[in-house]
Amino acid sequence: MLQNILKIAFRNFWKSKNISIINILGLSLGISICLIIALLVKNELGYDRHFPNAERIYRVTSDLVFGGNAMKMTFVPAPMADALLEEIPEVEAAVHFRNQGTFLIKRHEENIKESKIIYAGKDFLKVFDIPLMQGKKEGALDEPNTMLISQTMADKFFKGENAVGQSLVLDNELVFKITAVYRDIPENSHFDFHVLLSAEGLPEAKSGQWMGNNFQTYILVSPGADKIEMERKIATMTEKHLLPVLKQIMGEDFNLEVFKASGNKAEYTLMPLLDIHLHSDLVGEFKANFSITYVYLFTAIAVFILLIACINFMNLATAKSSNRAKEVGVRKSMGSGRSDLIFQFMTETFLMSIISFILAVIIASFLLPFFNDLAGRNLAMPFDSLTFYSSLLLGSILVGLIAGIYPSLFLSGFKPAKVLKGDISNGMKSATVRSSLVVFQFSISIILISCTIGLFSQMNFILNRNLGFNKDQIIMVHDLYALGDQKQAFKQEVLNNSLIEKGTLSGFLPVSGTNRSDMPWWVLGRDIQDQENFVSIQNWRVDFDYIETLGMKIIQGRDFSMDFPSDSSAVIINASALKKFNFDGDPIGQKIASFTGDNVSGVSKDQFKTKTVIGVVENFHFESLKENIGAVLMYIDPNPSGIASFKFKSQDVEEVLQYIEGKWRELAPGQPFTYDFLDDRFASMYAAEAKIGKIFAVFTGIAIFIACLGLFALAAFTAEQRKKEIGIRKALGASVSTLILLLSKEFTKLVFISLIIGIPIAWWGMKSWLENYQYRIELSWGIFFIAAMMVLVIAWSVMGYQSLKAANTNPIDSLKSE
Repeated sequence: MLQNILKIAFRNFWKSKNISIINILGLSLGISICLIIALLVKNELGYDRHFPNAERIYRVTSDLVFGGNAMKMTFVPAPMADALLEEIPEVEAAVHFRNQGTFLIKRHEENIKESKIIYAGKDFLKVFDIPLMQGKKEGALDEPNTMLISQTMADKFFKGENAVGQSLVLDNELVFKITAVYRDIPENSHFDFHVLLSAEGLPEAKSGQWMGNNFQTYILVSPGADKIEMERKIATMTEKHLLPVLKQIMGEDFNLEVFKASGNKAEYTLMPLLDIHLHSDLVGEFKANFSITYVYLFTAIAVFILLIACINFMNLATAKSSNRAKEVGVRKSMGSGRSDLIFQFMTETFLMSIISFILAVIIASFLLPFFNDLAGRNLAMPFDSLTFYSSLLLGSILVGLIAGIYPSLFLSGFKPAKVLKGDISNGMKSATVRSSLVVFQFSISIILISCTIGLFSQMNFILNRNLGFNKDQIIMVHDLYALGDQKQAFKQEVLNNSLIEKGTLSGFLPVSGTNRSDMPWWVLGRDIQDQENFVSIQNWRVDFDYIETLGMKIIQGRDFSMDFPSDSSAVIINASALKKFNFDGDPIGQKIASFTGDNVSGVSKDQFKTKTVIGVVENFHFESLKENIGAVLMYIDPNPSGIASFKFKSQDVEEVLQYIEGKWRELAPGQPFTYDFLDDRFASMYAAEAKIGKIFAVFTGIAIFIACLGLFALAAFTAEQRKKEIGIRKALGASVSTLILLLSKEFTKLVFISLIIGIPIAWWGMKSWLENYQYRIELSWGIFFIAAMMVLVIAWSVMGYQSLKAANTNPIDSLKSE
């Protein structure tokens, strides 16, 4: 019997091979997208799970409000790690990290620039028990000037050798001895480093400074430890250590409750390691994290695309129902029960589902490299996993059930007496169901199109917004410390070229990945015992040409000038800082004060540093547009370092690069020349959103394509059902255009219903997403109008083709049996 069922299945497949191919193509494409998204979701949910005891590891995060500035960061005070280990019984081990940026690293003569280097506390291997390829865990980072390197770094510098006991030189002077080589940390980790330097030799790590937040701290807690109770103990511990420091600064009459009532706070909480990648977007992340929202979103897209593909299968199966109506009638009249017919049709569906899954794996394998480039991932098909094949089999059965149950019930429900007379109209009692399914398909399409247009509109808004500085045609040359005392000479040599308009030396630039330094300031003469007088503000060290090079606009006062020796103690503030200082009268000439750089405790009047305001610059964005513009002050650094930025006017970028690199080679022979462009660095701040937008656009295109197959199915079904009506109308003189309008009318109604349903949902989704940005586009009806027009044009194209085909049918062919 099974052999007979299979024979009939293949016969019907071949008889309607065009429809069968469309069925399989739509289903395969939908399943392949689901497979790719499933791999992505599995990868994102698996971040950091490779660490032993990952569920017992927490990161300490800070939530600070001081001087009107609110900051949520991964950074905490340097002594926090030791204090947690000593004072919180549940903490078994604690490690802190300090990211010092990039280093030049060499074994012999030639330097190589490496950015994945970080200082780590001695308990790193106790908290993160990663496998070692060489060396021992005990005491690996106990001594200053020791280091751990990854297998990748060992292969780069010590290929085929034992790296343990050997040394590497950092920045031409720091010699570190290798104590162990560890296996590369998998890519699906929020960590991103290849070298761990012992923090035991880092002065900041031993400072005991509770007022600074510049270390990331992780702890391993005992099994069963209560997170809420530990956070309560951390709050008590923090208050105990911070209160004496605040009293030294503010005076013995400092009142903590008044301090808190003014809106100030210093709260430290615990974030589970396994939550970081999908639930954290704080200042100081090791690398850009993903978002659980996107996981939910892509999962929903996968489900919707699969449902759209299954709906197509249902509609295409019922669209050609008349071809099998007589078969059903004959088989029923010969004694076949409805269950036999359902089994027949479900078997055919399962066969097509299995074939679709096989093709989907092939399609997904082909598309995966392109998706990896698009998403910045390194996903691979798990062909060596038994779970993968089990999931495919289970998926094919589930999809077969979803796609086949309705057509099977529908086809097996025909009345033999009627269908053998040629009447199947009564068998079609569920036109509303099919129409509803098409409405569902196009509602999803309008949502995806609207959200894609909105997302790209926001990205375009960001990249073209007036940022308060000029980011175009500025090249950033990194690692100025490699020039030694030749920094100013390098700048002047480059400026001698007529292609270079301006240049500045500074590590502080208004893009991510450059220096940041926050300190409290107050207007000189105001009572520092009143914490409302404090302004927490960014302190940027710049040179005399900084503002002019970056094209910032002075709105009060003047720029720095070498003609004024007093500018060594002058500052320029931005408009946000001006508002927060709330000066009495004209800000120009006003003096502001802050603590000395070496300490913020035991302060007396002679330990204050004072600066004079000489100018106010228009606000400029220096963080993501998700954040409000904070307060910034700039002052002259007599020995600038970090990055040389040059504004050039030539369109021949290669010529400019060759010239600048030539001057670098002259003044810093043997040192790597590294650069990037300010506009590229700015765009990289939104790389994640740009990738999401591109992925969204691709998935939207695929969803629309599959939905059009569904519309094609409904149009084919309607034309099949109304072919005699069309023949009669043509015989009575109806024109082709009249028939096209007649056939398209119902479909157009369905598309408009989809617009009514989809647009409000898309508006809500875009509004919710845009709330993440302080600076954003206004949601206009133009976005939804464009999306609606795209859907209508696509739908009318598909409907028009099918309607034209039906309208051009010779009426003799449809009426000859009457």
